[in-house]
Amino acid sequence: MNLKTWFVFLMISIVGVLLALANTPTIFEYHLLENQQSEINKSDEAFNKMMDVLTHQRCMNCHPNDNIPKQGNDRRPHYFGMARGEDDKGFQATNCNTCHNSENNTYSGVPGAPHWSLAPASMGWEGLTRSQIAERLVDKNANGQRSFDELLKHMTEDELVLWAWTPGIDPNGQEREVPPVSKEEFKNAVEYWLDNGAVIPTK
Repeated sequence: MNLKTWFVFLMISIVGVLLALANTPTIFEYHLLENQQSEINKSDEAFNKMMDVLTHQRCMNCHPNDNIPKQGNDRRPHYFGMARGEDDKGFQATNCNTCHNSENNTYSGVPGAPHWSLAPASMGWEGLTRSQIAERLVDKNANGQRSFDELLKHMTEDELVLWAWTPGIDPNGQEREVPPVSKEEFKNAVEYWLDNGAVIPTK
C-alpha cells in the first residue's frame, strides 16, 4: 500500500469517525433523554394509580352512561328502579336524599355523604377505556368548565369523592370494599398527573 493509498484510507477513516460522533448523543443529551423518560414513567404511574380508583366500583357506580345508578361490587342496577331524574338526584318521589343522607347510616347500611347524587351525564364513564375517561375528565365541556386547579380541588377535597375510602357497611353488615389505592396515594397521583400536563398514555 503506497503513501497515497494510506492517505485516502486515513481521510475516509477520519470522516467516518466524525460522522459517527456527530450522530452520537452527548452525555448531556443522554441524561436529558433519561430524565425525560423518567418523567414519562412517573406520569404514567400516576395516571394508572388514579385510574385504578376511578374505574373501581366505588366511583364507577355513580358515573353510569345509562342514567341508572349502580350499587354493590357487582354494579347491579339500583333498587327501586332509580334513575338520574332531575339535577342528577332522582325524581320527586324517589329523590336520592330520601334515603342517602350526609353520612353513612350504620343501622340500615345505606351509604351517605354530602350532596349525594349521580355525576353529571357528561361525566358518564361506564364502558369507557381509561384513556377515554381521562379525555372526558379534562374536557371543560364535560367536566363543568373546571380548570386543572379546580379539578384537583374537586378530586382531592370533595367529600363525596373521598367517601370512596369510608364507604361504611352494606345492608348485610359487611364492610364495603375500598379502592385498591390509598386515599393519600390517589391525591398525590392526581396532583402529579395534573401538574405535569395531564398526559394520557398512548398504550
